[in-house]
Amino acid sequence: MNHNPTLEKLRSMRLSAMAQLYSQHLSQNTSEKMTFDQQLALLVDHQWDDWQNRKIDRLLKQASFKQQASITNINYAAQRNLDKNMLERLATLDFIKRKENIILTGASGVGKSYIAQALGHQACILGNKTLYQNTARMFKKLKLCKVDGTYLKELNKILKAEVLILDDFGLQSFDNHAREALMDIIDDRHGKSSTIIASQIPVSAWYDIIGEGTIADAILDRIVNSSHRIKLEGESLRKAILKNQ
Repeated sequence: MNHNPTLEKLRSMRLSAMAQLYSQHLSQNTSEKMTFDQQLALLVDHQWDDWQNRKIDRLLKQASFKQQASITNINYAAQRNLDKNMLERLATLDFIKRKENIILTGASGVGKSYIAQALGHQACILGNKTLYQNTARMFKKLKLCKVDGTYLKELNKILKAEVLILDDFGLQSFDNHAREALMDIIDDRHGKSSTIIASQIPVSAWYDIIGEGTIADAILDRIVNSSHRIKLEGESLRKAILKNQ
């Protein structure tokens, strides 16, 4: 029996993983050892796994993470003030289902960005569209987008993310544009999706950094009241690595 037409149809339907496994079974005569139901299930499972893996790869690429980070590699040293039980609960991603936020604060180098990206990586693995942004660079890009008329398009890209990571939040005081852009982002995402914020600045100082009392109140009310807060302590992990080299 000529199986080439079947293989070509599978490839034409973009079922390349199924075609590859089917071709392998034919060349090795393994299909004769299985029932039709077993063979069909195996082919479908193989195609499904391939589709899922490609989806995860696409989500990870679109997320634009600064570094590869994993929940399993997080350092829970006592001096970090990091509750392992709490973080493992967050890693289940129930906070995404509940549309809650996460705020990570602490001095430079204590691992805020790593934890934020580890949670983002986990979100991608479980099929959630995630976007990592350096806060200052994001505002600069949005400002340029207002000039060339692509602001709404860029804003919509940010709003579509099920998980938005804002890293290095508050390192620079907010001008009018940054305040308005942040308000647009936080207001539209509130109650719809989750935001993870990593900052060297304590939350108590955010009001003054954002400025414009009414806008600051509105932004903080939407961020802080629905957030899990983690305050990291201890020495810089980067300095510790350099000392051990």
